[in-house]
Amino acid sequence: MARFLITTWHLPGHIYPQIAIAHALRARGHEVAIYTGPQAAKVVEGEGFRFFPFVNVDESYVDKVMLAPDRLSTKPTGGFAFAALLRDWMVETIPAQVADLEKILAEWKPDAITSDQTMWGPTFILGEKGRLPVAITSCGACCMIPGPDAPPFGLGLPKPHSALSRLTARAVTLAQTFVTGKFRKRLNEIRALYGLPPIHTTALAHLATVPLYIMPATPEFDYDRHDLPPSVKYVGPYLWNKPANIVSPDWLQTLGHARPWVHATEGTIHVGEPLVLRATAQGLAGLEMEVIMTSGGARDPESINLGASAPNLHLTRWIAHSDLLPKTDVIITTGGAGTVLAAIDAEVPMILIPTEWDKPEIAQRIVEAEAGIRIMPDKVTPQSIRAAVEKILANPSYKRGVGRLKQAGARYGGAAEAAELLERFAKSYS
Repeated sequence: MARFLITTWHLPGHIYPQIAIAHALRARGHEVAIYTGPQAAKVVEGEGFRFFPFVNVDESYVDKVMLAPDRLSTKPTGGFAFAALLRDWMVETIPAQVADLEKILAEWKPDAITSDQTMWGPTFILGEKGRLPVAITSCGACCMIPGPDAPPFGLGLPKPHSALSRLTARAVTLAQTFVTGKFRKRLNEIRALYGLPPIHTTALAHLATVPLYIMPATPEFDYDRHDLPPSVKYVGPYLWNKPANIVSPDWLQTLGHARPWVHATEGTIHVGEPLVLRATAQGLAGLEMEVIMTSGGARDPESINLGASAPNLHLTRWIAHSDLLPKTDVIITTGGAGTVLAAIDAEVPMILIPTEWDKPEIAQRIVEAEAGIRIMPDKVTPQSIRAAVEKILANPSYKRGVGRLKQAGARYGGAAEAAELLERFAKSYS
């Protein structure tokens, strides 16, 4: 038996995949603890895992950076402002992460750490200091390590197929390297505090040095890349979405299925204007379909003005994917990794409105797989939503496209395969 410490941010899209892996590790006889924000205490402890909360990491600061309501979802991922936001979140919190983790290592003495790909204290500091082995268990569906088989990360560009697209990718890569110069400089200043040498590549490229990088997707979804190091292992989705302290509404069980079900969500942490929900309600009110919308945990459904009402519109705070998606015919989503991977698992075609973070990348992959339709945020209207829903319901090719992605994932073991890889990883360092 080994002891695994999972380190992750407290946001649902980050912690839920790690809970899936924690269960799989425990099923193999290992002891698991999770280091994350205090907001996730009920979820972690409700599943019976040892919980180490942020102490030096300021959870409210992370929320301020990540969830500021004045962040416009129509702004593209990229540019100096976005690089500054990433620096505040992923780099400036590193010393506080390391301070917390040093105490946990002394008290609990894990055999290995596995971290989500955006918590960099373990990967950029502790792992390289040789304190103990550190792996990545990604909560993102697209591998962030750059290479010629994929476009520069973040903008949702198509896979480089031609000389022109490859030239465009190189030009964008150079621009991103310039934009993130201050980002890398600050990261190197922090590394120097721990006696580590500077990195001379981008931070994302440096992730290729992590000895094990587990991905919850498949090569087929992620452009079938052949430019990644052998440390990157695709295992298929590791899904978990049913915290004991939250239950789906009772009315879901009594809702008939004589008409198609359409699910609309802006994710679990959206706090801004209900761009997607409002357009969905106004575009689909009164149609021959059941429209099931979720506001997310950060917003009271009663506070949302949808601008439309009809018997076929249903709005609630949260519904477990496993309760809803098997009965859903179309999902309208901003394209978070957890939602998209769950939709693939349930073979639900998608309408994606990619906002920020990795969502443009995910949307591009879904479009290329012919598993859904993309609507850019500034093009979202009741009319565009209605047209996209009707197109998917009338065209079975989208169902076939998402079915192909599901079939590719069936070859992998998900959380169980990830746990087996982590077990071998820890043994190799013992």
